[in-house]
Amino acid sequence: MSFYTSLSGLQAAQTNMGTISHNLANVSTNGFKRSTTLFSDVIASTASSNPNQISGSGTVVKSIRQQFSAGGYTQSTSSLDLAIAGDGFFAVKSAGNDVMFTRNGSFSVDSDRNIVDSQGNALQVYPVDGSGTVVATGLDSTIALKVPQTSGSPQATENVGLTLNLSANSAIPSDNATFTEDNPYAFDRFDPATYNQSTQTTIYDANGNALTMTNYFVRQTAATGEDGTSSWKVYSFVGDQQLDPGTSDDGSIALEFDAKGKMLAPTAATTFSGFTLAGSTSEQPLTLDFGSATTQLSSAFSVTSRSQDGNAVGQFEGITIGEDGTVTASFSNGDTQPLGKVVLANFTNPAGLRQLGDSTWAATGISGEARLGEPGANGFGSLMSGAIEQSNVDITEELVNLIAAQQNFQEKAKALDTANQISQTIFNIRG
Repeated sequence: MSFYTSLSGLQAAQTNMGTISHNLANVSTNGFKRSTTLFSDVIASTASSNPNQISGSGTVVKSIRQQFSAGGYTQSTSSLDLAIAGDGFFAVKSAGNDVMFTRNGSFSVDSDRNIVDSQGNALQVYPVDGSGTVVATGLDSTIALKVPQTSGSPQATENVGLTLNLSANSAIPSDNATFTEDNPYAFDRFDPATYNQSTQTTIYDANGNALTMTNYFVRQTAATGEDGTSSWKVYSFVGDQQLDPGTSDDGSIALEFDAKGKMLAPTAATTFSGFTLAGSTSEQPLTLDFGSATTQLSSAFSVTSRSQDGNAVGQFEGITIGEDGTVTASFSNGDTQPLGKVVLANFTNPAGLRQLGDSTWAATGISGEARLGEPGANGFGSLMSGAIEQSNVDITEELVNLIAAQQNFQEKAKALDTANQISQTIFNIRG
């Protein structure tokens, strides 16, 4: 009987060493949770047994219990690295739609632009509307978080607005250059001597392609004692194509200012004749409005405001995840788009979760069904972006436990050897 008692202790000690070794092997596994081995004694007795004469029959492993205490946290430069400070698990789904739960928040973007863990399981979020408000709850309503490639629809620019100051000290370009009868003064955008200032504005065609609209400002007359007014001409180009306002022979817009520098003309936006871009079959209408705040003062040339009503298609640039779990994508055209809200799950008995490996678990009847919530809600931890939870294994503690388990194993082995020697002695007794 002592042989089997010692053997049960040896097997239990071996299981304990295996559990500790598994903990030590995963000391660097993100989101890993250590386990401890619990034992129970074995007593063989009946109702008629004398309680003062019952001897134990050894030990058995009662359970290997997972410890879900938090591990340490390391900072990361990726906004898709997530950590939960407190209770809860991330919900992920496999390609086969199996639901799993994990504390390893090291996520990335796959080739299909899904946010996935290292095994390719998709991070689950609640769907939201344009304001970021959750529109459906429950595990069946969660969706895989996916990053859109673009945002918005292209819109051709139709209206450009410029508010600026033209320096009253600017000289007339023809006064600063030498011109002859064979080379009379004329505006030439490739010759800076023929204009005073220029400014560029980005506009868009119907496909959302960026174009450059350049306006060249040429002073025509300066204020005199008798007449305090002065005038300028504005030549407008989109790329190499000059725009025609239909108000002059040279395709310019006339600006007039009074003695105080207030703009007298034009009093309304100028509409250009529709221009057709290379490769396009339709004309693009365009207006230019200098507003009522454009001035001619002694200060230097400056553009105080610039606007246009076109849009390009926004290309994905980045993603952020807030403390409340709201996932927001940003795009090159300035758009931001809420994509969902990270789902957290919790359980009545997390120790009852079934380990699947890769720091993932599945719900069981022992753990209870998953309770879902948002980060920071009652019963759920807070969410940290740019951080990863490490293993909760303490190397020093585990090494001490391993030494104790090894000594325990040796003791059981010695007891088993002693029981074996006693048995051999009995077998060798001769009559």
